[in-house]
Amino acid sequence: MIESCSKKRMLLAIICLGGLTLLVLVVESHFTSGTSRNHHGSVSKNSSSECWTREEYDIIEPCHPCTDFEITSQSNGVCLKTHFKEVLKCQKSGVTVTRSCEKVQWLEERNFWIFESLMFVIGVISTAAVFARQKVLDHRMLRRVQKQLASGV
Repeated sequence: MIESCSKKRMLLAIICLGGLTLLVLVVESHFTSGTSRNHHGSVSKNSSSECWTREEYDIIEPCHPCTDFEITSQSNGVCLKTHFKEVLKCQKSGVTVTRSCEKVQWLEERNFWIFESLMFVIGVISTAAVFARQKVLDHRMLRRVQKQLASGV
């Protein structure tokens, strides 16, 4: 069945699938909120305070990677488990707390788009190689046919 499709139809199908993929990614990104992330136990500046588990809080610094110094020196305990941290300020008590978080969203998105771009480039190169190879094979077949016709006459 796929052999009966023309190049234009195949290209149109690939473009439609790519567009649908991008649409799904945008819709999923829109409906997936960053608030459902898993957070691990924290060690804060005031170690007895885990106020973010009991009261409302504001995110002062969003989830970001810990520095190499914080990880190796173990100066900030929240960096040991996931190597990511975010800084919160509890509304009632006014305490500033650092907690561990799973992933940095912008890093994940960047890595995803790098991967997608790399796959696109590999796909374009592969497509170009297939077309070039097909052209060479068609040219060889045409020469063989011309040889056979020339020798038969």
